[in-house]
Amino acid sequence: MITPAALNAKTDEIIRDFVADGGDFREWTPRYSIAPTQIVPIVRERAHPDTGEFRRQLDAAVWNFHPSFMKDSKRPNFNTRIETAATSGLWKGAFASSRALFPMRGYFEWTGTAGNKQPHFLHSKDGGLLAAAGIYTARKVEDDWEVSASIITRPARDASGEIHDRMPVFLEADVWDEYLSPDKLDDAGKQDMVQLLTVESDRVAAMITSYDVDRKVNNTRTADPTDPTLIEPLG
Repeated sequence: MITPAALNAKTDEIIRDFVADGGDFREWTPRYSIAPTQIVPIVRERAHPDTGEFRRQLDAAVWNFHPSFMKDSKRPNFNTRIETAATSGLWKGAFASSRALFPMRGYFEWTGTAGNKQPHFLHSKDGGLLAAAGIYTARKVEDDWEVSASIITRPARDASGEIHDRMPVFLEADVWDEYLSPDKLDDAGKQDMVQLLTVESDRVAAMITSYDVDRKVNNTRTADPTDPTLIEPLG
C-alpha cells in the first residue's frame, strides 16, 4: 500500500518538467507529506473546450478514486493494483481512457512493529521528480465536478523491495505520450498497456533508493506538511 507521498516542487517546476499547461491548479504549494484523500496535482491530456485540441494539463484531484457509480465508502481507494487495473469493474473504465501521471519527489514506507515503525523515504537517485502512473475519474458533487485519482502499484523491486512489497508504477518521459493518450483502449490494448507499464517501471525501479527519516512523519495529523525536514535523512 502506497500511502503518504512528497511533492516539494513548485507549480512552475512541475509544468516545465511535464511540459504541461497550468490548468486550474496554479495555487499548488510544495508539500513534503501528502496523505490519501488530500488534494494532489495530476498531469492528464484534456480537449480544449473551444478548439478540441488535446493539451497536457496540470490539474487538481482528490487522492481517492471515486467514480459516480460507486456509493460513498469509509475506505478510500487510492491505490490500484496493476494486476487488476485492466479487468476490475472499479478501475477498467478509467484505465481504458482516463490515465494520468502523479508527479512526486518520492514516497514513504515503513518497517518495524506497530508503535515502533521506522519511516523510509524512497526517491530517485538523482533527486529529480518521479512520475507515477495513475487513473482518474470525475463526478458531480453538489454544483461542481470533482476529479479523483488513484496511483497504480506493482510488486516492488530493487531498493523498493527491501522496504515494502509494493511500489508505484513509475514511468520515464519517453512513454508519457503513449500513457497519457486519451484514445480509448480495447481489451487487447489494455493488456498491452499493462505490459508496457510492467516493462518500463522495471527500468525506473533500478533508479530508486531510500534513507531513514524522522518519525514525526508517521502522524499525518500532527506533522506539518510544509516542513522540509520531513524528507531529510536522519543524522
